[in-house]
Amino acid sequence: MITRDLILAQMRALLAAHGCLDAAAEAINARWGDNVCKGTLSRRAHGEQPWPIHHVIALEDALGRYPVTRLLHRRTQSDVAAPDVVTAARSVAKETGEAVAALTGAAFSASARDRAQAATEIDEAIDALRQARAALGAVLVPEAEI
Repeated sequence: MITRDLILAQMRALLAAHGCLDAAAEAINARWGDNVCKGTLSRRAHGEQPWPIHHVIALEDALGRYPVTRLLHRRTQSDVAAPDVVTAARSVAKETGEAVAALTGAAFSASARDRAQAATEIDEAIDALRQARAALGAVLVPEAEI
């Protein structure tokens, strides 16, 4: 699900990619003939003012990267279910907790069975982390696209 915070994060990343707020303001002003200053962009980046769509377009076009456009496009893809990052986080917490418990138990045990159990728990934790990474990647625009 797209949230306000997610859009603001993408916009802050776009601003950072321009190097400074003055450069981002210049990209907008050059494209549309507006008179935007860095103070206005700072207020927008902190969520104090909304982002006009034409300013988003100017910032993306100047970089040749389209993270906000891609994010908004994903809203329209009804056949793609949004991954549940919170559920993935719960799974990571559960599996890593079990791995830590098994690992510390194996550290104080001479049993091969305890070491094998710890290895299994670690593998399950790694799988949970990979699934969480995939869920996060499906929600957020990869850094390379920003």
